[in-house]
Amino acid sequence: MDTANDNMRLAKRMAVLGYCSRREADEYILKGWVKVNGQVTREKGMKVAEKDVITLGPEARRAQAGRVTILLHKPVGYVSAQPEKGYRAAAELIIPQNHWSEDRSGIRYHEKQKYGLAPAGRLDIDSVGFLVLTQDGRVAKQLIGENSGIEKEYLVRVTGRIAENGLRLLNHGLSLDGEKLRPAKVSWQNEDQLRFILKQGKKRQIRRMCELVGLHVVGLKRIRMGKVHLGKLPPGKWRYLREDESF
Repeated sequence: MDTANDNMRLAKRMAVLGYCSRREADEYILKGWVKVNGQVTREKGMKVAEKDVITLGPEARRAQAGRVTILLHKPVGYVSAQPEKGYRAAAELIIPQNHWSEDRSGIRYHEKQKYGLAPAGRLDIDSVGFLVLTQDGRVAKQLIGENSGIEKEYLVRVTGRIAENGLRLLNHGLSLDGEKLRPAKVSWQNEDQLRFILKQGKKRQIRRMCELVGLHVVGLKRIRMGKVHLGKLPPGKWRYLREDESF
């Protein structure tokens, strides 16, 4: 027999199952696009148990199929999310003129693709490289969700003299904001450049990690998220995530 503790809000359960984000789930429920045990429900606060069968209607699947995920090579001077005073948002670069000529997705540009685009994993204003902007809550949850295990890879140019046990600490042993960091993979690429592979993304994490071991970051570039690489995408250009690609 189910207890109250076994139950979960329908929208949260849909997000846990990877159907969509909670915000999208609420939208689908209100529109009557969700069935629980074969019955349409419009009750956002409905509680469900693990044994309950949740299905999305064809309208919801069509809405998801029309959403795009865009990969941008962010230059210095652009902010990932809302523009700050004197700066521009990276999303402003998503215009036809900046669409990479070698995009092999087959997706055609449309103005509606700019609406609801949100960054899934931010880059500092001084950092460059791979930025994902998506309309799809499933992609955002996969990349930046609480339990995301997706690797993010960076090339980091540094100055200064690293502490004697600095490299070991960078790999595992540092704390930020009173919280022990997850293990990372950090190695020297050459005498002034490190390669970082992380599975989390605290604010300015790499810069702060380096400061803790005596280094100062002078250049930071993200080159991979999960199984998708920045590759030859030029700075300021963007392309669509292809159907045959996944993070």
